[in-house]
Amino acid sequence: MAVHAHPDDESSKGAATTAKYVAAGAEVHVVSCTGGERGDILNPQLKQDVHILRDLVQVRRDEMRAAQEILGCGHTWLGFVDSGLPEGDPLPPLPEGCFALEPIEVTTEALVRVIREQRPHVMTTYDEMGGYPHPDHITCHTVSMSAFAAAGDPTAYPDAGEPWQPLKIYYNHGFTRGRIMAFHEALVARQMESPYVDWIKAWEKRPERTITTRVECGAWFPVRDRALMAHATQVDPDGTFFRVPLDLQREIWSTEDYELALSYLPFDGPEDDLFAGVGSLHEADALASKAGLTLAHDGRTTPEPVVAAADERAGQQPGQHDEDA
Repeated sequence: MAVHAHPDDESSKGAATTAKYVAAGAEVHVVSCTGGERGDILNPQLKQDVHILRDLVQVRRDEMRAAQEILGCGHTWLGFVDSGLPEGDPLPPLPEGCFALEPIEVTTEALVRVIREQRPHVMTTYDEMGGYPHPDHITCHTVSMSAFAAAGDPTAYPDAGEPWQPLKIYYNHGFTRGRIMAFHEALVARQMESPYVDWIKAWEKRPERTITTRVECGAWFPVRDRALMAHATQVDPDGTFFRVPLDLQREIWSTEDYELALSYLPFDGPEDDLFAGVGSLHEADALASKAGLTLAHDGRTTPEPVVAAADERAGQQPGQHDEDA
């Protein structure tokens, strides 16, 4: 189960991993915490499209459905309202009723219901900084970790279904400093223009994350790109995400990378599979249904202070923009 803040995050973060596991016969389920209602239209070719301007909410739902079909995954709208990305000095208050202002017990119970219904063995989400400091991404992290802890507890949210404990939860790290530097240097070496100069400058303020798990999925990069392009309002087809040729991406960095945050299974070092150690379906089901499990690995770090969003804008990632749709 991949828990994301907005529609299109599932296609810009971990989509090739999703496609790989689906092709191998695994069930993958995406949860979109919000509908991306406060997103901007980032494709310059569509900024004046009357249909989109009239009903962006439905357009984004249609885009998500198209991306879901391309990836072959299941999907749930968690049902909360996009918080938007506040800008200004001082920052304006978040809009009333948005995801980031919902009580944690409300958002946690909503996700616990989906976990207990879908019964995943593994979850992915964002790190404690949200990958970058968009309020919905940070809230997505908080809610994901809260629901992971509560889903297997029979005393927590007893009306939300039978207890089910996912065995591992990872932070997805699609845009690490190492990966961006590798692409930048490869492009420069080939005398090609690099779009990553501002990204690299912005990363100087941020610590590098620990990568525990690298999933080889270069063969599914074309599927990832098709899914992202399905979110036509949210990506510029001539933008940064598509500036590195696929052959070069596969040559330089053919994995999608993750950080194991919590695990009820032993962690023995670097992995190449999110399901490492899970065992057979029968064994995994039995363990996830068992009460009183003890954590075997806790890789969480002390949360860093939230960096002002304006300081991050120079290095924003694909799918990370005014609303981070």
